[in-house]
Amino acid sequence: MSPHRKTSLAAGVLYLLTFVSIPTLAMYGPVKGANYILGAGPDTGAIFGAILEMIVGLAGIGTAVALFPVVKRQNEGVALGFVASRTLEAAGLFAGVACILTIVTLRQEGAGAGALVTSHALVALYDRLFLVSGSLMPAVNAVLLGSLLYRARLVPRVLPLLGLIAAPILLAADLAVLFDLIGRTSTPALVTALPIALWEFSLGVWLVVKGFRPSAITALYSRTASVDNGSLAPVAAAR
Repeated sequence: MSPHRKTSLAAGVLYLLTFVSIPTLAMYGPVKGANYILGAGPDTGAIFGAILEMIVGLAGIGTAVALFPVVKRQNEGVALGFVASRTLEAAGLFAGVACILTIVTLRQEGAGAGALVTSHALVALYDRLFLVSGSLMPAVNAVLLGSLLYRARLVPRVLPLLGLIAAPILLAADLAVLFDLIGRTSTPALVTALPIALWEFSLGVWLVVKGFRPSAITALYSRTASVDNGSLAPVAAAR
């Protein structure tokens, strides 16, 4: 297996791994209940959901790190921006997880009715953090990575085109949620998130099954070598 095939396989597996957090919507349901910290029972679901979200955050960073050595040959600045946006996304997810685990701790410590306002505030903070990190940042990621893959032709252009189309749709839904026009978990919000999910899932499957197009890899490295040789020519002439 060539190094580039290993890179595409690793990136594809990590992309598919970012879908493990899908069940958290149901797992966090009880935590968001108005009187959750006053109740009793196991907190296993919330804790397991938090673990899944942390896995997603780390896997997201992994996708950017895995792809960076290749896509930077198309545009290093945009590729670095993709790594940064993935890192910000993970940071937001981890902050949201901290909110959920804090609510669980309040319940386990028997904080009682006096902590109800705090728990409600933490739920609201989690929702806003997820709006930014789990919804807005994927749209930014799609624009950055989609533009790189579309121009480099590393994968069929229909895949990055899907991401470039899905990004403004998701952004519009995020703005609607921000201005309280629709709910974060409402049907319109979930439907508008499907295109971006399809883009990431399709990209992950393609990278695992097919990998990068060999001709595109050759073109990228040839162009980079030509640029490097051209930048060294004045130095060689001066010597």
